[in-house]
Parts: sequence; C-alpha cells; structure tokens
Amino acid sequence: MIHDEVEGFATALPAHGALIGLDLGEKTIGVAVSDVMRSVATPLETIRRKKFTLDAARLQEIVQHRSVCGIVLGLPRNMDGSEGARCQSTRAFARNFAQLWDGPITFWDERLSTVAAERALLEADTTRKRRAEVIDHVAAGYILQGVLDRLRHLPPGGPHG
Repeated sequence: MIHDEVEGFATALPAHGALIGLDLGEKTIGVAVSDVMRSVATPLETIRRKKFTLDAARLQEIVQHRSVCGIVLGLPRNMDGSEGARCQSTRAFARNFAQLWDGPITFWDERLSTVAAERALLEADTTRKRRAEVIDHVAAGYILQGVLDRLRHLPPGGPHG
C-alpha cells in the first residue's frame, strides 16, 4: 500500500523491522537499509538500472534478505515544492512495485539529499571516482535517515494516539 504521508506509513509498519530507502535516478537506484530497530540508515549499494522487471527483482532480493517491512522512495520535488516529470516517474515506480510487494511504501522529500551526500563525501576527502560510485546509495541513506528521524518523533500508536 502506498502512503503519501509518513504518518500513515508509520501506522502500517510492524513494531520492528528494517526499512529500505531508495534514490531513484534515470540510470541508477541508490539503496540504503535500516537496522530492525530503525535507528540508523546504512548505504548499501547502487543498482544500475536496466528495465523495471530486473530492477524490481534485485530490490525484492534485498527486501527478502534484509527482512524489510517498509520502503521509502525519495521524491525529487522541484525546489519550489512542485512535482515534475521525475516525481511522476517515482510515483509510477511505486505503483508498479506495489503490485509485486504487499508492504507499505511512502515518499520522502529528497530535494537536498544528493547535495548533503556530496558534501559529506567531500568532507571525507573521497576521490571523484569513488564519489561517483557511491553518491546514489549515500543519498538513499540521507533519504532513509530523514524518515527514521521523523518516525522517532511521531506519537506511539501513530498520529491518532
């Protein structure tokens, strides 16, 4: 089930279980996972996009292997908050994946995640080549960590107590 708001997503999640964060690009999908207590996001890998069925198959492998109970997709809004073609593409990906997987899916505003990831990698003195290899899954980590932080600040039992 797809939830536009993190609050609805939170009520659909079991008490414990890993979440996966995805940074969908045109050529790659950055993947990050959380621990089962949902305290920290860890960048995992970057999937080179081929076609949806192959991309989805790899994601399903990760979901099963990591016992994932929820998926967070970075929503690439424009800087003014509006949604363009990339948001439509992300929402279409969510709809397609929801037909293959029963768990909850939500979106997180990713406007500055790649900027933050790039800054962190520069501060870590990462080479340009290495930055290019890891930027997508590091950005996915920022997206997922944003949701984890938000979930910690929601009242127990969801938004309605």
